[in-house]
Amino acid sequence: MDELFNRALEVIEAAGWYAPVLFVLLHVLRPLLFLPVLLVTVAGGYVFGPIYGAIYSYIGLMGVSVSFYWIIGLMPKLHQKLARLKEKVFANRERMNTWQLLVLRVMPFMHFHVISFYVIEETRDFHHYVKKSAIINASPAVVYTAFGGLIHQLPLPGVLLLVGFLAILAFLVRTKNEQEQANEPQEKYL
Repeated sequence: MDELFNRALEVIEAAGWYAPVLFVLLHVLRPLLFLPVLLVTVAGGYVFGPIYGAIYSYIGLMGVSVSFYWIIGLMPKLHQKLARLKEKVFANRERMNTWQLLVLRVMPFMHFHVISFYVIEETRDFHHYVKKSAIINASPAVVYTAFGGLIHQLPLPGVLLLVGFLAILAFLVRTKNEQEQANEPQEKYL
């Protein structure tokens, strides 16, 4: 798989003016090739630089999100499988706000499509899904492109520190409802 990915990067680099189109296409095909978002987005920063790499990655991530919306409706078994996985990942959680979803999109261990599935179920229709996806897809496009090389070069303690920081950030941006529930006194049973 790494050889295929490296070959794809070589083709993109040699493609000239239509290289961005090939890169966006690589993003859209990424789930079929079982390539992680992090890898493709970091490659975008390497090939196109941080600004254009982030723009092209964002377009590619939006392409993946939009195609996922339509594909999930056509595949009931995949829909059921993702519903079970979503229940495991988001069990006992109230609705997540946009800030939490932004942070989760950047977490390398969170599956891209589980979050997309969550957004599908939390939005009313395609328009609202695209609107929310447009917001939350910005975080991996910018962070992975700009800091992707740094993340890969960090030693394990640095990566753990970064993940810990993101977890604390996710805790601090809890929904208002969760904060109110946390502040309510617990009833004691005698």
